[in-house]
Amino acid sequence: MNLDLENKRALITGGSRGIGKAIARLLLEEGARVVIAARDPDAVADTTRALAEATGGEVHGMTVDTRDDASVDALVQGTVAALGGLDIVVNAAARPGSAPAVPGIAGVASDYILDEINTKLVGYLRVARAAAPHLVANGWGRIINISGLAARQTGTIPGSVRNVAVAALTKGLADELGPKGVNVTVVHPGATRTERTAAQIAQRAAADGISAAEAEKLLYGNSLIGRIVEAEEVAAVVAFLASPRSVAINGDAIAAGGGSPRAIHY
Repeated sequence: MNLDLENKRALITGGSRGIGKAIARLLLEEGARVVIAARDPDAVADTTRALAEATGGEVHGMTVDTRDDASVDALVQGTVAALGGLDIVVNAAARPGSAPAVPGIAGVASDYILDEINTKLVGYLRVARAAAPHLVANGWGRIINISGLAARQTGTIPGSVRNVAVAALTKGLADELGPKGVNVTVVHPGATRTERTAAQIAQRAAADGISAAEAEKLLYGNSLIGRIVEAEEVAAVVAFLASPRSVAINGDAIAAGGGSPRAIHY
């Protein structure tokens, strides 16, 4: 299927690593022109160079702190200047979820959960707010918010709260922007192989005295496909949602974790 992404102009926050980086690479391979943005200027520069070499596509790197209004506004302005406009926004700038050192409510430090909400929920809102006028002016656009399956299960209060809130934000944006030609969706990855997972697998293997393959199965083998999802597989879902082909999907949450046993979502 041709996704019709040739020359579409895309901004990906959190694009220097992990799922964001995989999304950037696939959009470039599909012919989109891309800006990636993250906090660490060295990581942004390294990833920008690597993506350009790997794909031959047009990719620009910019730094941003999505916790800051002015930084986000400058990023969107810089993206529009670099690409001549903006069609697609992927919000992926957030810390990966992790279990607190102290389980339960006792482990929910106020400053930690406030920073999580400011980074992921309000950060996504800042980017969408700055980008929306450009997408509406086109009469067409896509905003895809990367959240997580913690929205559908307990485990950590910060993880569930921030991801549920992103889903609510997504629906609110879709209701407002959908009639103006801008579809907004949320993707919930589950356990996904990124730069972090190799260290987690090695740590579990060493702790339990088992092989890396056995450790990976214990950590990530509870999906219906029986294995961890690759970042490139999540990126494929996002690329479809970013394309004109996805017009029938708006305001909804798409799970990309390999399938959760027993749960029914309708």
